[in-house]
Amino acid sequence: MRRAVFNMRDERPVWSPPASFVERLRASLPADWELIDVAAPVSGRGDGGGTSEEALHAIRGAEIYLGLGLPHDLLMAGLDDPRRLRWIHTGAAGVASLLHRELIASNIILTNSAGIHAPPIAETVLAMMLHFARGLDHAVRAQQHAEWRPGAFEGSSSGVRELAGATLGIIGYGGIGRTIARRARALDMRVAALRRTPSYDDSAEMITGDDALGRLLEMSDVIVLCVPATPATRGMIGASEMARVRPGAVLINVARGSVIDEAALLDALHKGRLRGAGLDVFAAEPLPPDSTLWTLPNVLITPHVSATTPHYWEREGELILDNVARFVAGEPLTNVVDTAAGY
Repeated sequence: MRRAVFNMRDERPVWSPPASFVERLRASLPADWELIDVAAPVSGRGDGGGTSEEALHAIRGAEIYLGLGLPHDLLMAGLDDPRRLRWIHTGAAGVASLLHRELIASNIILTNSAGIHAPPIAETVLAMMLHFARGLDHAVRAQQHAEWRPGAFEGSSSGVRELAGATLGIIGYGGIGRTIARRARALDMRVAALRRTPSYDDSAEMITGDDALGRLLEMSDVIVLCVPATPATRGMIGASEMARVRPGAVLINVARGSVIDEAALLDALHKGRLRGAGLDVFAAEPLPPDSTLWTLPNVLITPHVSATTPHYWEREGELILDNVARFVAGEPLTNVVDTAAGY
């Protein structure tokens, strides 16, 4: 009997799969397959993780593992019989913590959920842009003190503006970046984008060639980071890049905290070079209570929740079922990760 393991019962209710999906998954498998549904909860935070004795037992001898991340001990249990484990899927988009050397050296196919999270993340980015463009940070502070402060909006340094006509620079033009671009275009924004492998897209002007990152920073009124966490993107926005940012720009990070040098970001915020920063991810999570970022009036913080939505399983379920059908039929899978490149 061939085996698939489903280990995606997230400890957070909004991310936990409906019972109807598990039954659909079981029914999608041929008669000579069994599905082990691991009841123990796991964590899908960040890249996902968490191990249980139930999961360790189930993955031994399995061909398919559908989980939230892949801790090292689970991978090693699955490699007990190297002839069996052939495909690993993670419900997260990020895979940095899954790229164990044993996985990279193996022939196991790794797929992720890139693109599944794009709609809610794009809406979070729009909310952060509007927060600063329309002065909602001023409004929140005034409301906390029950004060009527129109001057905060009307002064020359208020930063209040329209998004129409502003330039949005997107760093990382995958599924999330493209979804952000389409929504920004609906607001009549100009969109420019940078990605490792340039491609045509009528929603954005692709910035390529020498010093592409620097040129994008200089031209953008809003900068959004949505690159994967890889060695190449670690610290990609540091002091020299901050010096290239257009004065009064807004910086939004929905990628990973590792892509920004937080000391350089704090310096730019303290000096007023940035209109503000919308941050959903941080170098250390949870963000420590003593972080200066908590206290800055020009920072909007969300606790790594930009992808939260009640519609996750509608999209994730269809991705899994489609790939299960492809796997059984011997066809190429979608969302295959290049484990050498890291995304």
